Amino acid sequence: MISRKLRPFGVSIFSTMTRLALEHEALNLAQGFPDFDGPGEIFDLARKAMEEGCNQYARSRGLPVLTASIAHHFTECYGLDYDPETEIVVTCGATEGLAASILGLLDPGDEALLLEPYYDSYPACLAMAGASFRSVPLVHPEFALDLEALESRITGRTRLLLLNDPHNPTGKVLGEEECEALAALCTRHDLLVLEDAVYEQLTYDGRPFRPLAAFPGMRERCLTVSSTGKTFSLTGWKIGWVAGPKGLVDAVQAAHQFLTFAVATPFQAAMAEALRRFGPPYLETFRNEYRERRDLLVEILRDAGFQPAVPQGSYFVLADITGLTDKKAPEFALELIRRVGVAALPVDSFYTEGKEGEGSRLLRFAFCKRLDTLEEARRRLAAL
Repeated sequence: MISRKLRPFGVSIFSTMTRLALEHEALNLAQGFPDFDGPGEIFDLARKAMEEGCNQYARSRGLPVLTASIAHHFTECYGLDYDPETEIVVTCGATEGLAASILGLLDPGDEALLLEPYYDSYPACLAMAGASFRSVPLVHPEFALDLEALESRITGRTRLLLLNDPHNPTGKVLGEEECEALAALCTRHDLLVLEDAVYEQLTYDGRPFRPLAAFPGMRERCLTVSSTGKTFSLTGWKIGWVAGPKGLVDAVQAAHQFLTFAVATPFQAAMAEALRRFGPPYLETFRNEYRERRDLLVEILRDAGFQPAVPQGSYFVLADITGLTDKKAPEFALELIRRVGVAALPVDSFYTEGKEGEGSRLLRFAFCKRLDTLEEARRRLAAL
């Protein structure tokens, strides 16, 4: 019997769509994992770590060599200095980092603020902590941030802003003025910030990402969560982290030690070296290759009759289906799988206020796929 806390969430939409894609031999553009591997050199680093004895439990907060590399990453990329011993925790992917942060920070009855569409683990993690949330929709295709609406959701119980930037699934990257306004709002209402930044290295068209922690007055109230899975196309390795001030990170560690305790040791050792080796030249090529995939998928969707929004970051495109069907997105997603063999993700479960509006007419397509996979999607979607 599933607990009352988790009963409303059922089976994840990701699991459902992947199962249907397999059953119907459809191209899986629903789930956000690459259909190719990351740099082979990183595999050699993991094998070397195993051969050299990195096969037992690591320090719960993370291998010192990895937390040092993560601290170096924050300094080099954002000018943020974190103590690798006390201000960083390595987690089993960003998902556990988010869960441990929420469980460690919030008490039953606390509230969080979300921007919707939100990643589906956020409400579930909040429910496990006995917390609730209020949300504000980002509206297709511009996904503008309505700060007045967000501030109007704040109550005496609001303790946390849970922010995803670059944003999944809209692809929005917050601009400098938006971040400054959010920082002012959080300071004004004494809110903590939990920022999910897993797509930090995937921004396009000169749109920079800067974590909210880097803005004045925010370092002491922000936790930043990220992962190597997206940056190195190795989502199955599940090497993530949470960085922030010692007091907040101690709260994360209080939960992490009882969730996974420690993360796979040889993968930590490999990623510690990869973070230092794969610098700007790799990242520039990485972004250029993903921008090519983004542009190709946007073109394919437009040609097929969708109304896609061009993402500024991440590896997803949200597309409006109203030019193709009168059906709602979940039903049309099933039709796409059965009729043309392409799986996309209906995002209605990522909404609360916008579930019957925005969420009912948008599908998410992932472009973290080989170019030939995307070209095959073009051929199949032409049947529409």
